[in-house]
Amino acid sequence: MAPRLFGTNGVRGIVNEGITAEFALRLGKAIGRFMSGNVAIGSDTRTSADMVKYAVASGIMASGQRVLDLGVLPTPALQYFVKTHNRVSGGVMITASHNPPEFNGIKCVDSDGTEMHRSNEERIEENFAEDSPGVPWDAVGSYEKVSGASESYVNAIVSKVDAAKIRAANLTVALDVANGAAYKTAPLLLKKLNVRAVTLNANPQGEFPGHPSEPTEGNLSDLIRLTKSLKADLGVAHDGDADRAVFVTRKGEYVSGDKSLALLASYALDDGPGTVVTPVSTSSVVEEVVRGKDGDVVYTAVGSPIVARKMMEIGAAFGGEENGGLIFPEMQYCRDAGMTLAKMLEFVAVKGPLHAQIEKLPVYYVEKAKIDCPDHLKDGLMEAMLALEPDRESDTTDGVKFIFKEGWVLMRPSGTEPIFRIYTESKDKEWAVSKCAEYVEKAKAFVTQNSL
Repeated sequence: MAPRLFGTNGVRGIVNEGITAEFALRLGKAIGRFMSGNVAIGSDTRTSADMVKYAVASGIMASGQRVLDLGVLPTPALQYFVKTHNRVSGGVMITASHNPPEFNGIKCVDSDGTEMHRSNEERIEENFAEDSPGVPWDAVGSYEKVSGASESYVNAIVSKVDAAKIRAANLTVALDVANGAAYKTAPLLLKKLNVRAVTLNANPQGEFPGHPSEPTEGNLSDLIRLTKSLKADLGVAHDGDADRAVFVTRKGEYVSGDKSLALLASYALDDGPGTVVTPVSTSSVVEEVVRGKDGDVVYTAVGSPIVARKMMEIGAAFGGEENGGLIFPEMQYCRDAGMTLAKMLEFVAVKGPLHAQIEKLPVYYVEKAKIDCPDHLKDGLMEAMLALEPDRESDTTDGVKFIFKEGWVLMRPSGTEPIFRIYTESKDKEWAVSKCAEYVEKAKAFVTQNSL
């Protein structure tokens, strides 16, 4: 049986430990044996990007395929390129998204532009285990640099929103791209929409000197101050590979991903009822808002590929994750920070100030925590958590979700890091806080006991 390499969002690891040039070359050969013809490749701004990208590209060429190097660009821009080019059989994005700068990763994209289906990842893993020597010398593939993918992506976004309404609104945005892949595309998008942009961390510096690339409230203190001092219509932050967007109101309020998901889900249903797809980790605010528009909510396991494929399967109107990764079927079936930003600008232009729309949402309190948990203990920890409440109503779509009359508790292992996540939610803040602390201690006790 081939070893599992791919997690929730590709293969990730620390550079020159888990992700070495030798590993990337071998995985590139495995990818090249699976894909045929033209394979698009791109990267974010990490300092190790070129090392990993050229090793993967060499492996792909060693398997006889032609590599199209799109350069540095957002993950959804690479996905859009693959989706819109019939002669491209797939794509590879070199990114570790929000992980710290010492990490990098290899994410594969299917020919339709969606993140690769697990069954196809398994075929690549089988190829990796076999480690083919490659094709004969006269069948080796070629390499070509391709320009214009970022611009085509931005133009497509502009065509999918009410650009005239946005332009007429004369909006101002404080923009923080974390020195990541959107350093060029996000300012260009705002320029095309006649939005005044004041930027932070908008240089391609892969060590992320401005702040860590995860767009959490604690990492965005500069953006929050800038948005408030400018009285900008909104602030927006992207993660390292720009498939996620989170917002700040002109009052300097950080908007959680659940709330932006709820607002744009409601907006997507303005023309009539539809279905919204989201993981079990998403706040109930989304369901309450969607039900209020006579819509339905379908819950999935965590992971944007899972959400996207369920949306495709049922013809959903909208979908996304609670981390700011939203999916717009009119554009493409993947998390898309550029489209999220443009749609939020349209929403504000049509509905009014973001802070006023946030105030209309029902209030839920969400607590999130994580503990260190070695990968080999994750299954045992899940079983131990489930055994804590054998008679409790539960949902095991992804991890274990216990349903209480006051709210819920969700416990699940990370698919990309050696950590275990615990979420709680309630309209009673004290309950959410205390329940989260309670289950964190229970999880820590298991890890400590089994690490001796």
